[in-house]
Amino acid sequence: MNQDYLFASDAPVGLLPNLYIVADGMGGHRAGDYASRYAVTQMVEQVKQQKSGNLRDILDVSLHNVNAGLHRTSRMVEAYRGCGTTMVLCVVEGSVLHAANVGDSRLYLVGKDITQITVDHSLVEEMVLSGTLDEKRARFHPEKNVITRAVGVEDYIDVDFFTSDLHRGDRILLCTDGLTNMLENEEIRKILESDTPLSGKPQELVDEANKRGGLDNISAMIIDPFADRA
Repeated sequence: MNQDYLFASDAPVGLLPNLYIVADGMGGHRAGDYASRYAVTQMVEQVKQQKSGNLRDILDVSLHNVNAGLHRTSRMVEAYRGCGTTMVLCVVEGSVLHAANVGDSRLYLVGKDITQITVDHSLVEEMVLSGTLDEKRARFHPEKNVITRAVGVEDYIDVDFFTSDLHRGDRILLCTDGLTNMLENEEIRKILESDTPLSGKPQELVDEANKRGGLDNISAMIIDPFADRA
């Protein structure tokens, strides 16, 4: 069962100029599927309901409301007990990227180089940051899939926010760990730099990850932040 769920809008969503979301659900049976779908669809609705506030406040309030709703459901409905989901999202405001994440789904900025903007909320990432594990060994660590934050698991979430300047030629990639567990960053960059039309690159990433084993659901969303500008 595919427990990933995506949303993309180039048009305004509430007070936001656009909105892009990727989520990777977790939980047995249908719980993960429900969690990711609920979190993404409710995030969109929550954003639409915010009538004031700056961009970060709108995202923060909306995410906390989504978390509270999913956590409440997971406590009340036995079939969804303990469910949760990662979430990575972004908004492009002019030449500035605004991103937020909970869990280990990632956002990359890809130009001449590839840069991971978000930081994984995972046990292995904590080991890397503390210096007890190097990044190369981290990709194959047996506890790589143990995440330390997720939407819906607790009654409160800690959200990380990031901003980054955008330049012509940059591409934004949002993806689940089904992609990054199979492909190195440089392999991802080369596919994004290939001659394949932008619309075909997500499928090219998925196909290549599947060739390497495809051990998990794989989702990839690519945004050209300057596509509609002369």
